[in-house]
Amino acid sequence: MRTTKIIAASIMLLCASTAFAAVKGDYVEVRTASVFAGACHYNGELVTTGRDAILAWNITEGEHAGVNLAGVRAVAVVSSEANLSEQNGARKSAIVLDAATDAQAAAWTAMMKQPSATTLGEIVSIRRGPVTFKHDKDGYTVDAVGFASARVQPMPDGECCKQPNLVWYEPLTTLADRKVGYTATARYVGGKVGEKWARANENSAFYGSFTR
Repeated sequence: MRTTKIIAASIMLLCASTAFAAVKGDYVEVRTASVFAGACHYNGELVTTGRDAILAWNITEGEHAGVNLAGVRAVAVVSSEANLSEQNGARKSAIVLDAATDAQAAAWTAMMKQPSATTLGEIVSIRRGPVTFKHDKDGYTVDAVGFASARVQPMPDGECCKQPNLVWYEPLTTLADRKVGYTATARYVGGKVGEKWARANENSAFYGSFTR
C-alpha cells in the first residue's frame, strides 16, 4: 500500500511539473489560399495554390528541456509540393528565430524537431534575427525583416464562427479558440523554400493561442 501511494504521488508530481512547463503563447498563420470562402472559390484554389504559409509564434511562458522559452519569437515559411491540406505533399521550411540566448535557440529548435512536430517538415534553414510580433485588439502584426511579414485582422462580427461550414482548412498548429483572420497583407521575400510571394485582402489566416 505504501509503495502504491508513493508511485501515485510521483505521477501526480510529474503531471504537475509537466503542466507547469508547458510552452504557451500566441500564434498566427497566413496561407496562400482562402481558408474561409464559398465552395467554388475553395475548389478553384485547392489544386492550384495553398502550397505555402507564414507561421509565427510568440511564446509567453513555459520551458523545454529545462530551458525557459518565454519571450522567444519565431517566423517560419513552409512550402509544399501540394496544397498544405494534403498529407502526401513533402514540406520544407525556413525559420527566423528571435531568442535571447543560445540555449533558448537550441531548445526551441529541438522542440520543433520532435517526431510529433510534423508541421514544418524538413527544416532547411534556421537563422537568428529580430522578429516583431504584435498582438492587440486590431489583430496581429508580424515582421522578420528581409524574410517575411504579415498583418492579420479579426473578421468583423465573428463571421467565420457563424458560418463554420465555409471554413475549409485547419491551422497547421493546434490552437485553442481558433479564429479565421482577414489578411490585410502578407509577404515572403523568397529564398531556400520557394519563390517569393505576396497576398492581400483575403480571409486566408488563422490565429489563436497554442499550448505545446
